[in-house]
Amino acid sequence: MTQTTETLWRPTPERIASSPLRAYLDWLEEREGRSFPDHDALWRWSVEDLDRFWLSVVEYYGVEFSTPWTQVRTDDPMPHTRWFTGARLNWAQHMLRRGGDDDVALVCVQEGGTPAREMTWGELRRAVAAAAGWLRRAGVRPGDRVGAYLPNTEHAVIACLATAAVGAVWACCSPDFGAEGTTGRLAQLEPTVLVAADGYHWNGKVVDRGEVVARLRANLPTVRHVVHVPYVFDRPDPEGTTPWDDLLARDEPLEFEQVEFSHPLWVLFTSGTTGLPKGLVHGHGGITLQGLLWSGLYGGFREGERMFTYTSTGWALWNIELGAMTQGAGIVLYEGAPNHPPGAVWEVAARTGADVVLMGAGVVTATANTGVSPGREHDLGRLRHVMLSGSALPPDGYHWLMEHVGPHIRIDSTSGGTDISGSFVGANEYAPVQVGRIGGPIAGVDCAAWDDDGHPVVDEVGELVITQPMPSMPVYLWNDPDAVRYTESYFDTWPGVWRHGDWVTMHGDGSVSIHGRSDSTLNRGGVRLGSSDFYDVLETMEEIVETLVIGVDLPDGGYWLGLFVVPAPGHRVDEALEEKIVSTLRSRLTPRHVPDDILEAPAVPHTLTGKRLEVPIKKLLSGRSLEKAANLSSVDDPEALRWYARFAEERASG
Repeated sequence: MTQTTETLWRPTPERIASSPLRAYLDWLEEREGRSFPDHDALWRWSVEDLDRFWLSVVEYYGVEFSTPWTQVRTDDPMPHTRWFTGARLNWAQHMLRRGGDDDVALVCVQEGGTPAREMTWGELRRAVAAAAGWLRRAGVRPGDRVGAYLPNTEHAVIACLATAAVGAVWACCSPDFGAEGTTGRLAQLEPTVLVAADGYHWNGKVVDRGEVVARLRANLPTVRHVVHVPYVFDRPDPEGTTPWDDLLARDEPLEFEQVEFSHPLWVLFTSGTTGLPKGLVHGHGGITLQGLLWSGLYGGFREGERMFTYTSTGWALWNIELGAMTQGAGIVLYEGAPNHPPGAVWEVAARTGADVVLMGAGVVTATANTGVSPGREHDLGRLRHVMLSGSALPPDGYHWLMEHVGPHIRIDSTSGGTDISGSFVGANEYAPVQVGRIGGPIAGVDCAAWDDDGHPVVDEVGELVITQPMPSMPVYLWNDPDAVRYTESYFDTWPGVWRHGDWVTMHGDGSVSIHGRSDSTLNRGGVRLGSSDFYDVLETMEEIVETLVIGVDLPDGGYWLGLFVVPAPGHRVDEALEEKIVSTLRSRLTPRHVPDDILEAPAVPHTLTGKRLEVPIKKLLSGRSLEKAANLSSVDDPEALRWYARFAEERASG
């Protein structure tokens, strides 16, 4: 399939010259005694001399090691590589060392247009110091776990920073997770403290989570202290809990426990569509370096700027956005639905004066479907950069952003995620914006597309692999002492090489296309088809809300390609819509993309972080039982998944 290379935007020489990336390259030229004319030159050098590149990040951003390192990187292959051995530091210290006391660090916004709450850097530092002091008095020691069940508010940021300050391990679930899904994650960690809110807001409704928190208390026997956050309701604190205000009541000195570079900072959980979710343990040092690199060279943040990320605390974007604080930039925390009212996230970006926005590509598509035009309705003059993650932005999304948000913005589609708490590929200040493509690899990320035989391919679809280690890769997986599960998850195909599980094309010009998950492969007649390609072209149709494409190998050696369509209100999957879908796929993709069956479905189920359940539904259609195909507590709509299970049974029975 030939992909479009339409260029929508190019950076001006003035923009490049004034960028933080160019300032770093100027410094690097003096340090290395060689020319770095652009980002391509930086990337090539960064993977040729990986140790010296990461050492340059340490030096340029003044990483504060309380004890010196003895070796930049051990010789152990992935996943056993360790970085800056012997060094001690604290991630929270690097988060809070910039920003004037009277400047705004956090802007907290609730859906519905209520006035924002602001917290200055001075107030944030005092709150973190107080909360860390309370944790120490509660007996929390380095390595202990603090679990949280919190919406995207200041409480989560304060509690996370305080946990890190004492050297404890943070893990948070969003309150849209149910009791079973939350227990399945937090119980693995045996936390000693639980910080939980009473509810959250969604689409104009108040969602009470009091009963869920009560169940969590019953199901987490290791918890000795429960901190109650009265966010939504004005009612007494539950018996046996500590009020949130008690954490902040006492002034304390701001102290940071100095921990080893790879000491666990937080645990992020994979989707857990089958079995218990995997707990990915990230270290203080790796996340510090990742945050500095991302926020400095790719976000381009300066002190006093603001970043707005649309996310929940259960998605890695929440952890990633915190990196902006290492540059002294404030962050905007939004709690609620993205389109209540339609275009709400863009109104918040305008009202809070955001310089950079980070959100899932699906939020852009959903907003476009509401018919609003944010750039005409709001003043987005400060907005210079829109980062997108979660899935590939469809081509129409690029045009919509340029037309309805602003022609001056840099569109930055990225891919990476929970696994590294960051990105493998994304845009940079030198890269043009090409429709349907990502700018290229991030510095320090030695990535490629490999064919089935482990050979690099260019301008062809292949497996996304990372051939050299990154500091922000998990230091280990929880309850996986011999790295058995870690190895099986990422290194089973090619030992010592990270196989990420995405189909990608590395184009000759350095740009990248993501085609979807390789473990839900669509392989028709030996030709690989990316599921995201289907979604990109079909979900711009006004008759369609969402689609799901599944390919299944048949016992007789055949192959079945099924397309499930959730029609928009007032529409049905009738003969006319089927014909339109077929003609669209033929003209915009290829005849190979035309499915064998087009089926109307009530909904598409997702993980709790919003990813379509392609693999579990493929397992159902391949004859697997629902119990073995999916973990219902990790699904946003269990009843929708049960519909697919019934469909699979009926299909199997003829």
